[in-house]
This record gives sequence, C-alpha cells and structure tokens, in this order.
Amino acid sequence: MPIKLEMGDVITTKKPHPCGSNSFEITRVGMDFRIKCMKCQKEIWIPRVKLEKRIKTIERAGEKIDK
Repeated sequence: MPIKLEMGDVITTKKPHPCGSNSFEITRVGMDFRIKCMKCQKEIWIPRVKLEKRIKTIERAGEKIDK
C-alpha cells in the first residue's frame, strides 16, 4: 500500500542531498514525484518506489505524520 503523500509535505530522507540537507518539500505527486531541496532549492524527479524507501519522517502543516 503506498504511503499517503501530498503536495507541500516536508519529508526527511535517510540519505542527504549532495549539498548536505536531508529535508525536501514535495512539489508534485503521482507515479513520479518532484521534490525540492530545502537548502539549495534544487528540484529532483524521483519515482514513488524509490522515494518511499528513502523517507525517514513526514511533516504536514508543522505536524509529524506516521508512515
């Protein structure tokens, strides 16, 4: 069952981005996700399966959400 993710959610990943940050904002949902690094503002396209494996925490409107 896929994890419920919405646009605007801030996720923390297990593996950091090359700039050193591991916080990303979801800007597009679907089979492929577009996520934006919160530090350097770089946007990345990533398949749902890969993203779901890398998520450590999900934050929606300032509150932590269970996976």
